[in-house]
Amino acid sequence: MIEDTKQILSDLIAFPTVSSDSNLAMIDYLSNRLEDCGASVDVFHDESGKKANMFATLGPNTDGGIVLSGHSDVVPVTDQDWDSDPFEMVEREGKLFGRGTCDMKGFIATTLAMAPGFAKQVRDKPLHFAFTYDEETGCIGAGHLAKELEARAIKPSVAIIGEPTSMRIIEGHKGCYEYRTRIQGLEGHGSSPDAGVNAVEYAVRYVTRLLELREELKSMAPKNRFDPPWTTINVGALNGGRVPNVIAAKAQIDWEMRPVQTSDADFVKSSMKRYCEDVLLPKMLEIYPDASIQTDIIGEVMDLMPTDENEALRIVSELTGANTADVVPFGTEAGIFQSIGMDVVVCGPGSIDQAHKANEFVEIDQLSQCLKMLDKLGQKLSS
Repeated sequence: MIEDTKQILSDLIAFPTVSSDSNLAMIDYLSNRLEDCGASVDVFHDESGKKANMFATLGPNTDGGIVLSGHSDVVPVTDQDWDSDPFEMVEREGKLFGRGTCDMKGFIATTLAMAPGFAKQVRDKPLHFAFTYDEETGCIGAGHLAKELEARAIKPSVAIIGEPTSMRIIEGHKGCYEYRTRIQGLEGHGSSPDAGVNAVEYAVRYVTRLLELREELKSMAPKNRFDPPWTTINVGALNGGRVPNVIAAKAQIDWEMRPVQTSDADFVKSSMKRYCEDVLLPKMLEIYPDASIQTDIIGEVMDLMPTDENEALRIVSELTGANTADVVPFGTEAGIFQSIGMDVVVCGPGSIDQAHKANEFVEIDQLSQCLKMLDKLGQKLSS
């Protein structure tokens, strides 16, 4: 089975499904393989028609059952120093190299390799496959898929999200909210700073307020197992201006927060809104009536909350033999599936430490461990 997995993974890596590009060729490949196993397959396109989610089912058309889920998109390779073609899988020293081997086409490959066997083993409850687009840019595809499932009254009870966890069971993670704030000021000569509205200076004030809130959040954290245990804020980029002697008319701030609770996110957003409306904008508008501060949502990825009763945790613990479950700071699509009524865990091959880097890889042993878990799942389906 590992050789089948390696071949499928090689095929998947050859699809350059960077989030900015189409994933349709890969979705066609996945759909065809699952249809060959007898699965019913639905493909849901986005508004552009260039991307799609795929949802496939083996077994009866009933409520309940298990979802095996992964995202088809990968992060860019631009400006990364790879030792080989990132879209051609290479095997060396027990590792498979290529963009997406770890995050997270390795898991998808294992599910496809096991699908023919699953088709023979499934009995009273369905087994679903959910493969999405644009996870790396805000879990957009999973959000759209969740709406489709609700509209069609499809109600699986359990979801296993195969993000790279080194096959550890993850029962909780923080949310991940990403934003882009654009500041429009008034250009002018640097010798008369009061005659213009310096967008870069107001961007600095905006960032300063974000960092003040970051410190306040440390004292607001509820008791939890996250590391760090509070909601974090990070400013990833600040761009604006061109030369020292010109008042900058435009500035852009890319920032994120990873809330441990929804109330923290609401606190940050409302605080920044008041700060802009009560402090920054009045000063800007005194000089330039068309000055503005606009914040766009890049993505708001829901958190995965640990629960006292979690059927997914019970099942995966039984399959893997693990008697503990962890929490992690990075985000996944899991919270979206939880929000529509499923019990969810994250468990998949590969280490998150390898994700998004040059020479990304997954260890073959990790894929073998995942195959063993899925083999036991197949046995469970037939019992």
